[in-house]
Amino acid sequence: MQVQEEIRPGSGSEEIVGESPALKQVLAQAKKLALSDTTVLLVGAAGSGKESVARAIHRVSARRNESFVKVHCAIPGAKLEGELFGYEKGAFDGTTHEKTGRLELANKGTLFLDEITKFPLDLQPKLLRALKQGEFERLGSTRTIRVNVRLIAATRQDPGKLVAENRFREDLYHQFSASLIQVPPLRERREDIPPLVHYFVQKFARRMNKHIESIPPETMDAMLNYHWPGNVRQLENFIERSVILTEGSSLRAPLSEL
Repeated sequence: MQVQEEIRPGSGSEEIVGESPALKQVLAQAKKLALSDTTVLLVGAAGSGKESVARAIHRVSARRNESFVKVHCAIPGAKLEGELFGYEKGAFDGTTHEKTGRLELANKGTLFLDEITKFPLDLQPKLLRALKQGEFERLGSTRTIRVNVRLIAATRQDPGKLVAENRFREDLYHQFSASLIQVPPLRERREDIPPLVHYFVQKFARRMNKHIESIPPETMDAMLNYHWPGNVRQLENFIERSVILTEGSSLRAPLSEL
């Protein structure tokens, strides 16, 4: 089973579609890393498809039949700690029941930490211990819980720069640095725009029970020439709006928005 066969439309929050050299390089790296159990760091701009790559790696790994659990790290530290590690009843004011953390839920599977560089500095030693030793305690408990998880993390920032600025632990960064994948922005793989456009048009046309058979050349040219700062996610949202506006068989895109 190959990653190239598994990274296909519908694999995540942003679909991976295309045949550009830049995308093929990402898939080749993903294929190699999927065969191991190493920690992976995905670096790329917002909307570039990092979560889709993470899900594809999980889907062809030895853990593919176990859970893929996502945690978004850009939330307040106390809330993040409870979400990731869990807590016991009465651990802090307002807790009337215990909570199983995402780390525990990901046992034997894959834990995906989105925006890992937002992870609070004071909590990073606890995360590092869980990664290296496979153990942690819930908030309000002294009972050690042991887990076996594969970590995939993602960020839009340069983690090396944050280490230099003492905003990210160097020892935690070294857990990722050997297995780093740069996910390119859409502007660096423009040849993937036409297949992405066709895919999204059909996706939303089916969802809205519409029959769209063509895309005007001037519409495709405009999309090819736009820089797409929001990457694949922005393109997907634009196509969804275009399909909503379309009444006939030819796509009607609001090009004035580009």
